[in-house]
Amino acid sequence: MQRREFFQATGATMMSGTISAGAAAGAAPKYFLLEQFYLKNGGQGARMTSYLQAGVIEASKRLKIPGPAAVMEALVAPHMPQVACVTAYASLEEMTEARKKRAADGQYQAALAEWEKGDEAPYEHYSEVLLEAAAYQPALPAALPAQEQPRVFELRMYHSPTERQLKALHERFAGPEIQIFRRCGIRPVLYSSTLIGPGKPNLVYLTPFGSLAAREKAWAAFGADPEWVKVRAESIAKDGQVSSVIQIALYKAAGYSPLR
Repeated sequence: MQRREFFQATGATMMSGTISAGAAAGAAPKYFLLEQFYLKNGGQGARMTSYLQAGVIEASKRLKIPGPAAVMEALVAPHMPQVACVTAYASLEEMTEARKKRAADGQYQAALAEWEKGDEAPYEHYSEVLLEAAAYQPALPAALPAQEQPRVFELRMYHSPTERQLKALHERFAGPEIQIFRRCGIRPVLYSSTLIGPGKPNLVYLTPFGSLAAREKAWAAFGADPEWVKVRAESIAKDGQVSSVIQIALYKAAGYSPLR
């Protein structure tokens, strides 16, 4: 399938100024779509920004369909430059319907054609990962505190050796770990596991920080917290290393990101 055919079929489920109908009503989302666009230095970044703002964001607002909670530009990641975005959905049916509406919209298709115009591709490649929200996922905030801007987002993936140990990891998060997080200044907005995508079984979560310095301070406090030291030791004694591999990427919020 060619690039244009794919985008027409899927509607390129990316950015908008809305979250999901469920999230907008104060309910926690059930699914997230994590999209990562891998670019090369040069003109691709500017082209993508123009497309997202004039094409996808505008169309999603006009059509009243779900769009991203966050649009982020990589600071530290395996591939740079990179644009990543997270879109929340109340159901898989909502995601499917949003794709159909965007694909059928003439103004969106015109923006897509403009993005793809010319001999150079608009990106090197991209990936989509479907995440299922954890049982303890809260409703997404409509905005983050203004005093924390400009902010940094940290995306973490904890790989568990087995599904049993992933369940134990989620139980640890839902029990004492999130409370310790909050005490130390770590307040994730997304808790999930990969439903379709690489690195399974895993726990994926996204945390905003006011700055890189604030991130360092928070994680240092967490690592030294006496309760965390005790909880971690008890977890290892009971279930082994429930997170055997950790992957971390740091992003800055794009200027047009709903959460920034």
